[in-house]
Amino acid sequence: MFAEKVGDLLKKALEKRQDLFLLDFTIGGDNIIKVVLDGDNGVSLNDCMEISRAIEHNLDREETDFSLEVTSAGATAPLVLPRQYKKNVGRSLEVKTEGRSIEGKLTEVNDNGITLEWKAREPKPVGKGKHTVEKKQEIAFSAIEGAKVVLKF
Repeated sequence: MFAEKVGDLLKKALEKRQDLFLLDFTIGGDNIIKVVLDGDNGVSLNDCMEISRAIEHNLDREETDFSLEVTSAGATAPLVLPRQYKKNVGRSLEVKTEGRSIEGKLTEVNDNGITLEWKAREPKPVGKGKHTVEKKQEIAFSAIEGAKVVLKF
């Protein structure tokens, strides 16, 4: 009953904010509610407060005691939804597929997957030494085992 009510309040709050989307929602022991959000333009503190208030102000602590935590996904949190890739076009990603890891710039996202581009040093076709070549690979969402943004300092 309590979980359904919280879920409904969260759903209604997110319907009002189409730019935000849910990554994780759990209710643990002692009614500890945890909501993890992401957004097409990122998630601000005010966004978290707005969703928190939409839930908290419609629950009665006299009826059921609870704690509520509404957070945004971290900068290096794994990407789990296709919608997250779209907001990261132009950034460097590390993508794991079938035991292989590829790091490159996310250049395109479509309904089926992503396109990564990177530079690699390879042996010259003729003669000694290496030269830099541009690599490009399309990766289907179904083939991605894990992906995260690579922060460069």
